[in-house]
Amino acid sequence: MTSDDAAGRVGYEVVDFDRIAAVACPCGESRRGLAEAADIPLTIHRVAISADARLHYHKRLTEIYYILDCQPGAQLQLDDEQLALRPGMCVAIRPGVRHRAIGEMTVLNIVVPKFDPQDEWFD
Repeated sequence: MTSDDAAGRVGYEVVDFDRIAAVACPCGESRRGLAEAADIPLTIHRVAISADARLHYHKRLTEIYYILDCQPGAQLQLDDEQLALRPGMCVAIRPGVRHRAIGEMTVLNIVVPKFDPQDEWFD
């Protein structure tokens, strides 16, 4: 959703995740916002992560996970380390880091540059 200013320029974007269709992803199910806004250099996703998330990495993308909710014992695998999670934590994952969620959780995932499904790699 956009709004134009007095000069006809787009002034802001609104993301209503409840109106975005969910798509399957290696982590579970994602609702991806700002994908169509060409002048905004990132996307933001609300991701419902399932217990069977797949280990993957990106060659170009940086992902920033903000943990909204998670079950007790939830973790994030980052290469060979496991990080215990709780709501309110934020983790920035650089390109090349193999990662996956362990346990069910809901996260906001900010992806820079914009998410590209061609940049999901699996061993």
